[in-house]
Amino acid sequence: MTTSDPAADQQTLTPLTAPRDGIPEVINTPAALNRAIRALRAGTGDLAVDTERSSGFRYGRRAFLIQIRREGASTWLIDPESIESLDPLVDFMNELPWILHAATQDLPCLHDEGLAPTGLFDTELAGRLAGFPRVALGTMVGELLGLQLAKEHSAVDWATRPLPESWLNYAALDVEVLFELREEISQILEEQGKLEFAAQEFEYVRHLPDPVAPPEAWRKLSGIHKIKNRRNLSVARELWQSRESLAESRDVAPGRLLPDSAIMAAVDHRPNSVPTLLQIPGFHGRSAKRDAPRWLDAMQRGRNNPDLPELRSGVQDLPNARIWGEKNPQAALRLTAAREVLTEISEHWNIPGENLLTPKFLRALCWNPPASLSIGTVDSALEELGARPWQRELLSAKLADALRG
Repeated sequence: MTTSDPAADQQTLTPLTAPRDGIPEVINTPAALNRAIRALRAGTGDLAVDTERSSGFRYGRRAFLIQIRREGASTWLIDPESIESLDPLVDFMNELPWILHAATQDLPCLHDEGLAPTGLFDTELAGRLAGFPRVALGTMVGELLGLQLAKEHSAVDWATRPLPESWLNYAALDVEVLFELREEISQILEEQGKLEFAAQEFEYVRHLPDPVAPPEAWRKLSGIHKIKNRRNLSVARELWQSRESLAESRDVAPGRLLPDSAIMAAVDHRPNSVPTLLQIPGFHGRSAKRDAPRWLDAMQRGRNNPDLPELRSGVQDLPNARIWGEKNPQAALRLTAAREVLTEISEHWNIPGENLLTPKFLRALCWNPPASLSIGTVDSALEELGARPWQRELLSAKLADALRG
């Protein structure tokens, strides 16, 4: 299979320092939005789209800037926070296919604005299918286009207003390269016989439901697996819920109010006063003293709550594969055999195993295989799990043999 040229790592890259049409203005009024849409309608072809979020600083996943480029229409930067209604943009964008890089990161916040494409090309996913070992936008632009794309503003607070000019420059460049990148990676996929694979994957991603918080989202606290006492688990739950509520009301990322490690330390130390609480690592900063009573109240509620959580989530899921040998030895054998098949086909096609078949699909098939194992029953099981036709064509027969063995 054809892959990227290893010599690309050695080539001298041309710095891409500014958009070819200059730094776009920020569209932040209804009148300016209508002007931008008129210009975009006059362009041709698909839309190159990107967003800038502020997940490390603000609560939630919303977009604070939407970048759009179309051939013949230049690049436009839309400020969704400042415009009361994006309906005119929705009417326009939802009529067209889009090009995105890492679509699963951008689509949820665009869906929140009512925006959705009629078709999708994901340059990051295309790079994975083509066998690129690194698929960050800057890396792929360097390897395929010979350009050096600066990424120094990727982790800033995009809720900042006004946005600095250097940030706008960075944001505009991210969509400027997508058309050329799509052409280059499409050619590689065609040479490798994977264009149809990519088309099916793009449609799968386009129709994925947006992520939602699990019923017991507090169980995602880092380190919570170390808690072996239901009362302490109740305290951790109350602290998480209190942090979540405060973070939403202040529009601050929860971890900036209180890191997970601080919650775990508070559960261990059991402080009963503000001074003792403030001595715990993580309970610091300007708001620590002001919010200390809130955290103490939450801990008290956790200690007094008669409705104690179970040590393990009630949500049914497969056991960790590491303990299959104890719980279900036959399933462990099936998983080992199936992984060997996946590795063989992954190496032949130069596609990462997780893109060849979603790991949880493989585990589900091996834990609970069809009662009668055949190519047809395995293919049907994979289809029901969500595997795409190209994946089933490559895998069903060999997985059926492996599971029977």
